[in-house]
Amino acid sequence: MKKVREGYKMTEIGEIPEEWSIVKLGSVIKSCSNGLSDKQNREGKGVRVTRIETISNGIIDINKVGYVETERDLTDYKLHTGDILFSNINSVEHIGKVAYVDKDYNLYHGMNLLRIRSDKDKIYDKYLYFLLCSYNARKYFRDNCKKAVNQASLNQEDLKRFVFALPSFTEQKKIAQILSTVDELIEKTDEIIEKTKELKKGLMQKLLTKGIGHSKFKMTEIGEIPEDWEVRRLDELADVIMGQSPDSSTYNDVGEGIPFFQGKADFGTTYPTVRKWCIQPTKISEPLDILLSVRAPVGDVNINNVKACIGRGLAAIRAKRENDFKFIYYALQQYKDIFDKVSQGSTFSAINSGELKALKLASPNKNEQRQIASILSAVDEKIEAEEKRKEQLLQLKKGLMQQLLTGRVRVKV
Repeated sequence: MKKVREGYKMTEIGEIPEEWSIVKLGSVIKSCSNGLSDKQNREGKGVRVTRIETISNGIIDINKVGYVETERDLTDYKLHTGDILFSNINSVEHIGKVAYVDKDYNLYHGMNLLRIRSDKDKIYDKYLYFLLCSYNARKYFRDNCKKAVNQASLNQEDLKRFVFALPSFTEQKKIAQILSTVDELIEKTDEIIEKTKELKKGLMQKLLTKGIGHSKFKMTEIGEIPEDWEVRRLDELADVIMGQSPDSSTYNDVGEGIPFFQGKADFGTTYPTVRKWCIQPTKISEPLDILLSVRAPVGDVNINNVKACIGRGLAAIRAKRENDFKFIYYALQQYKDIFDKVSQGSTFSAINSGELKALKLASPNKNEQRQIASILSAVDEKIEAEEKRKEQLLQLKKGLMQQLLTGRVRVKV
């Protein structure tokens, strides 16, 4: 039998501090309710109401709401600071996703989300929010939801039966403050990432159309460009190798053969992530090739950093000797917005070899290509550094939640 640490006791959910208690969720909340079932519109008519998408990123996203027009009193559906929205109808992966109402959004509680309102005499609302985000809670929700094709649901009674350890109110607040501090750092890092991405977007627009230090320009079929630049087809700047998927029996996830990239799902911020390998590759991509997604979503790019097999969802673009591969990488990123606009509301779901090779790019000499690529690479390095910092903060938060919400590590109060 496992020896219980001094100052702790053994319970149905494991070892917890002696002064903590075991409770069910239903005993510490005032209400758990469904939202308005009225038909919603997206034209901005009426009051703003939540949708599943409103909390898809774990926060209240006011840009992803619906609207309801009604004459009846909606006071009972108004969201208050401290309320928690809970996704009880979703895919199994997303069941139990929550968002904390951190301020008055003048927002009402809509369908397909539960609103949980804590009993403030028993549990601190922000502590409850972090508790519902914890690994143990999410596992309970996934294990107890009713699964159907492409969807799962968790009823209110099963939700209320969730059991957890509860510290004193003072300790709850201290734990919530620590986790909130990490959340604030994550939020600030997100803001830096978004601002840097906006900077990059502006630089790309300027550098890839105006170049560096030019005063004379000319009008071309793709717009105004420096006078000494040329409009070139992609296949004049690079060799284009369309992917071809090998037989499914030849790839694996145990590291046999060479890496196998199938499509956009394998892409990272700059470089792809190896998830599968292939023992009988068909089409090969070399390091420093640009990988471009040729099937929906079309146009995303990465830089390959290993010798790999590529499936039919990708094309490898290999810069010719007189051109800089990173310049082509950035030039192709501009086409992503064009592909997205074409695909909206249409059946545009792929680009073929002929269409890809015929893409027109504004091209300076190789020296200027390198200068432009160097400037944009520096911005990308900033973005990657901030994204790495965010990932470290997320891991820190995950570890703190596991330690603090279970009482394995105590806080001074």
